[in-house]
Amino acid sequence: MQELDETRLREIAASAADRMELWTSFLQTFGVTSMAEVGVYRGDYAARMLTETPGIERYYMIDPWRHLDDWNKPANQPDDIFEGFFSEVMDKTEAYADKRVVLRGRTVEVVDQIPDGDLDLVYIDGDHTLRGITVDLSRLFPKVKVGGFVAGDDFCRNIFQHKSGFEPTLVFPYAVYFAEAVGARIYALPHKQFVLQKVPAGEHAFVDLAGGYSKTTLDEQIAARDRRMAKQRRHDQRQAREAAAAAEPAPSSVVDGAKTAVRSAVRRLRSRRPVGGRR
Repeated sequence: MQELDETRLREIAASAADRMELWTSFLQTFGVTSMAEVGVYRGDYAARMLTETPGIERYYMIDPWRHLDDWNKPANQPDDIFEGFFSEVMDKTEAYADKRVVLRGRTVEVVDQIPDGDLDLVYIDGDHTLRGITVDLSRLFPKVKVGGFVAGDDFCRNIFQHKSGFEPTLVFPYAVYFAEAVGARIYALPHKQFVLQKVPAGEHAFVDLAGGYSKTTLDEQIAARDRRMAKQRRHDQRQAREAAAAAEPAPSSVVDGAKTAVRSAVRRLRSRRPVGGRR
């Protein structure tokens, strides 16, 4: 594997129109021949990498393709939908059946089928919860050879990627902390991507090639989310009060007063006589 040339990486990051173009250029530039993808889903990434990077000799596909009761993310689907996705992946990558190695299961269930130090690159695009990214980085890192790369998707600046009710996306900043723990430089790339290189005794640094990753702490994001939620609660409570007030019948005292006023007006009209007497 080549040493990560930061100048070349900057050129790739600046010129790539999307994440697919970014990674095909990266794989070609840095001579990736053996890689794994975690979170294959419908196979678009795998098909593109295999098609445009002929130097790939072995491509591990890690994905359970089943409903997970403990995965609270929008991509979680019923089993029958996932079965269709699996068939779709097999169709899209059929031309590369001699290169693909399908490992159907969660990372912890299948990762031991990959020898340690076997991979030039692992691309993580699976469970982006805190639990998921912790497991994937910890269990896949030993499978990457020295000089190889760990990369991934959904390196989102905002951890609240989805609407409320779903778990936060914590690829960022967790991957930055992981890189610090293993002594690696980690790069934030455009299109919400990241990459770090596995080195024997490196110096940690976080290099932002995308812009906007000024802080790796979460206090401001959490405080801002709490303010938004408090504002929404106040709005909902006000609307509920207004709706309840509109639905309430008028108080009896008001109704009785209105009836008395009407009766008085009727009596006054009946007691009046035309001016000048009867005609």
